[in-house]
Amino acid sequence: MAYSRFTAGSITADVAENTVMNRNYASSPILMVLLLQAGIAVAADGDRSNDAFFEDKQRGWFWYEVLPEPLKPIKPEPKIEPQKPESQPDTAKIEDRVNVPSVEQPQPLSSAWLKQNLEKYLNKAIDEPSQENVAAFYYLQRVMMDKAERFTNAARYVVMSDPQLDESVRRPISTFAVNEANHQASVAADQALKAIAAKAGILFFFRSDCRYCHVQAPILAMLERSYGFKIYPVSLDGLPMPNGLFSQFKIDQGQAALLGVEQTPALFLMNPPKQIVPLSQGVLSLEEATSRILLAAKEAGWLEASQYQTTQGIRSTPMLLPAAGSISPATAQNPLSLIQALQTGAQFGGAP
Repeated sequence: MAYSRFTAGSITADVAENTVMNRNYASSPILMVLLLQAGIAVAADGDRSNDAFFEDKQRGWFWYEVLPEPLKPIKPEPKIEPQKPESQPDTAKIEDRVNVPSVEQPQPLSSAWLKQNLEKYLNKAIDEPSQENVAAFYYLQRVMMDKAERFTNAARYVVMSDPQLDESVRRPISTFAVNEANHQASVAADQALKAIAAKAGILFFFRSDCRYCHVQAPILAMLERSYGFKIYPVSLDGLPMPNGLFSQFKIDQGQAALLGVEQTPALFLMNPPKQIVPLSQGVLSLEEATSRILLAAKEAGWLEASQYQTTQGIRSTPMLLPAAGSISPATAQNPLSLIQALQTGAQFGGAP
């Protein structure tokens, strides 16, 4: 909103001039009263305008002035009441409702207790080597050694009184008995190898420039002469070996790739027309070759398990191999019931 600004002095002069020029009207009492009231009001107003000008003259002379807009009242921010903390549960009541199982500590001087505490006593004796700490550790060590000796004596008696647990029954320990077992194993191995050679041969992959093939060929020739194995040589590069062995060979027509041959010499035990068992992809000595032939024949079912054990110098004894699920958890918790269940489920084999 704007207002007009006039000087108070100009209004007062005009009124005075009109009063002088019209003296005729001054005789009227009503006019005199009106003029007197107007002059007083104008004079008072003029005094206020002059004072305002001198007090605020830096704004200059403007005919219109815009009044400032009224300030908007500021709304007070809402008060946020702090949240009350949640009530904590009564731990005593929870412990009453929940039964926490206590961890049972092992019996002092038991094997479990010694396993947990022997090292602690050792560390204490090292950090604080007083006579009492060192002696306590050595006494506990003596207890453990005495327990071990007692177990060893009981174990020897149990093993020697039960042929199913005595390892000397399966394989002799004394020197003279070991020599006899080795002799019997050699005779049994010769018989088994000849029986295998009657039904299976050896597939031999070689290369003419492979030096390892050159040293493997004489060993295969010995197997051929000693046991009667038929050797089937196959050349991967189409050329014979320079030593002249196995000059009657076949050229590879993709058989090596089908059998996964990556290195030469490669040996396979073959029972024509379809049974082929891998032996090695590398050089084998005569002893290694015969051992692998016997194992491969057993796994292929060409040699009985008891006969194979005889070739290894091991007497055929019951095998503790119970069937899965044949022993219940309750049986396993009782030592006597567990022994009886294992003895009943033992697989007996024929003695040589």
